[in-house]
Amino acid sequence: MSLINKAAPDFTAQAVLPDDQITELTLSQYLKGSYGLIFFYPLDFTFVCPSEILAFSNRMDKFAALNTKVVGVSVDSQFSHYAWRNTPVEKGGIGQIKFPLIADITKQIARDYGVLMDEAVALRGSFLIDREGKIRHYVINDLPLGRNVDESIRMVEALQFHEENGEVCPAGWNKGEKGMKADAEGVAAYLAEKASAL
Repeated sequence: MSLINKAAPDFTAQAVLPDDQITELTLSQYLKGSYGLIFFYPLDFTFVCPSEILAFSNRMDKFAALNTKVVGVSVDSQFSHYAWRNTPVEKGGIGQIKFPLIADITKQIARDYGVLMDEAVALRGSFLIDREGKIRHYVINDLPLGRNVDESIRMVEALQFHEENGEVCPAGWNKGEKGMKADAEGVAAYLAEKASAL
């Protein structure tokens, strides 16, 4: 069942914040007035996961400029998250990343988002949430397939372009490019100009 245009499943769970504080975080309160990018990953202290987490953390200035808060979720405890954050990157850790990590030890959050695999770990799901709390885009990768964080940024930019201009974003759209009017005339005009480049 698709989650598109449905309210993002809310949750309250233990989180490790960027300042290393361990506290309870409620998603809807945390995102209030912002866009959200929630991503699930299988486990702490693994192999593909740190590359994704560091890629998100290294782009937090871009997400902040887009009024987008990033949250990572796995089925590990808050204590495992804390230990991983406090392990240097060169020793298999993630260091002081710049967004919260949520502990989903009951696996209910992963279930609610449809990413729990074999009642064990979460698949690599990424969910874009608008300012009204609705899911507008998501993608779910199998465990061996790391995600493209720049694509997550592009999707936030596309959603904001649509909201601001009322136009839709055609294939391969990037920030700064023209959109397309969502009618027969707009499609025809766009394709006449761009069809050979698609």
